[in-house]
Amino acid sequence: MNDLFLRKGAERRLRGGHLWIYSNEIDSKRSPLGDFSAGDVVTVRTASDAPLGSAYMEPQSLICARLYAPGEQCAPDHAFFQRRLTAALALREAVFDKPFYRLVYGDSDGIPGVVIDRFGDYVVVQLNNAGIEHYREPLLDALCALLRPAGVLLRGDSRSRREQGLEVEPQVAFGEVPAQVALEENGVNFLAPVREGQKTGWFYDHRLSRARLHHWVGGKSVLDVYSYIGGWGVQAAAFGAADVCCVDSSSAALQGVEENAALNGLQDRVSTMRGSAADVLGELRQQSRSFDVVILDPPAFIQRRRDLKKGIAAYRRINQLGLRLLRPGGLLVSASCSMHLSRPDLMGAIQGAAVRADSALQIVEQGGQGPDHPIHPAIGETEYLKTFFARRSQ
Repeated sequence: MNDLFLRKGAERRLRGGHLWIYSNEIDSKRSPLGDFSAGDVVTVRTASDAPLGSAYMEPQSLICARLYAPGEQCAPDHAFFQRRLTAALALREAVFDKPFYRLVYGDSDGIPGVVIDRFGDYVVVQLNNAGIEHYREPLLDALCALLRPAGVLLRGDSRSRREQGLEVEPQVAFGEVPAQVALEENGVNFLAPVREGQKTGWFYDHRLSRARLHHWVGGKSVLDVYSYIGGWGVQAAAFGAADVCCVDSSSAALQGVEENAALNGLQDRVSTMRGSAADVLGELRQQSRSFDVVILDPPAFIQRRRDLKKGIAAYRRINQLGLRLLRPGGLLVSASCSMHLSRPDLMGAIQGAAVRADSALQIVEQGGQGPDHPIHPAIGETEYLKTFFARRSQ
């Protein structure tokens, strides 16, 4: 391994458990970034030459190196990935009784840049930067040896891959992978479009919050906004909702809602509306429609920290529109997957929406990502998901 020397004092975050090394922390005289290529493996060293562990390089990025083996000198080879994947699998098997979960969540599972979702016999892998792309083969070899899957699909359409000019088209890396794969969540069956759907085709992160719907939706009228293929809405119907309306701008997503409702024999209680969230909510208000439960699970409104102010306003606006359709005594389920939005900021946006909608709210439950999306205590960015269950008291 080559050595990557840090500037004096730059090791403090890494000694505290962080895994990211920024370009301005490098001693550019001893370790010129131009001497490295994406994927190069280095021993990270302090200014006084003390080793901190092994990292792979991303010299063209702000995060120019990612520590994958703190305190160790080892290559990202088959044996390394086997250890990491085995540990990740042990965590998931300890808390889930069926093989439907996020198997690897990047830094939190000690494999920076990698996301792996498991759908029974099928696995979907995301390699999110040019550095980890160099270790695709040993990673996939270790994955196949551990799980013996029927098929492995590579999904490359993440923003970070596009920005780095990497391949973004889905590729079958092993076996065969159908266009849709089956999964079960909270006792409800779904088909996930792993080839053409969003991200890996499914969002396991809201599993625990969706399970909590069971306590709130019995006999109720439910509006599921940004429904995608019905993760919230179809489960609400399965948990006893009298009727569910799913809203999404994608016709393919709403076709997925209909298929998943039918898969569970719920098609008579699940309907769909296509259009932008704001337009559809405005149309429903003009029709004098109202609901007992309104679910708002939008895409990330805040992609970069500089967009925070604008993003908070967007969350406030969509919650205001949702609250105007919520009956007194009803439940608002409001979520955000924006990493840069704090839980207090989301609560503030919801409260601001309540004031503008002339509503009074009580936060009765809170949710977050499940144990298959573990949080690295030194990397705040690994905690991104926030959900509030808010009862409209008037």
